[in-house]
Formats: sequence, C-alpha cells, structure tokens
Amino acid sequence: MVERNSAQTITPAVYALQAASFFFGITYLIALIINYVKLPDVKGTWLESHFRWQIRTFWFSLLWGTIGAVTYFFLIGWFILGADAIWVIYRITKGWLYFSDGKAMYS
Repeated sequence: MVERNSAQTITPAVYALQAASFFFGITYLIALIINYVKLPDVKGTWLESHFRWQIRTFWFSLLWGTIGAVTYFFLIGWFILGADAIWVIYRITKGWLYFSDGKAMYS
C-alpha cells in the first residue's frame, strides 16, 4: 500500500502530466500508466475517485481525439478536436480543484 502522503503527491503530479501533454504528448501516456500502476494502492480511499477521473479523462479524450482526427478533413473534425481539448482542460481543472479542496470526485 502506498503511504497516504505518497498517494497525495502522485495525484496532483498526474494532473500536471495531463496538463503538460498539451506541450509534450507523451506525458499523457505516462500519466495513464502511473494511474493504472498505483490504482490498487488507493482503493477504498477518496483518492481512488481522482484516479478513476483521470483514467476516464484519458480514454474519452482518446476516443474523441480519434473521431476528430478521422473527420479532420471534413471540417467537423476541427470542432470535435477543439471541443475535446476544452473538455480535457475542464476535467484537469475540476479534478485539480477538487483535489486541492480534499474532495472526492463523484461525491
């Protein structure tokens, strides 16, 4: 089991990696790997909801990013990619703010 302080350090670090992915895309994948590796360590804690939030943010943004990329040349893809980026920024911001307030997501 990860110490509480360690898990509380990892959670905002993953949000930071997700935010950094707008400049360095590989950090999004690193954040996902950290989430899956450390998820068992936060089971049953309020931090588990943040890990699930971060994981879902990745997978849904990948889905919409793929749809946007496939439809990129049909103009609609530009809007899908833009909406996806705004949604990811919203998810990172909301998650980080909830974490800073010591709140679980989905409460």
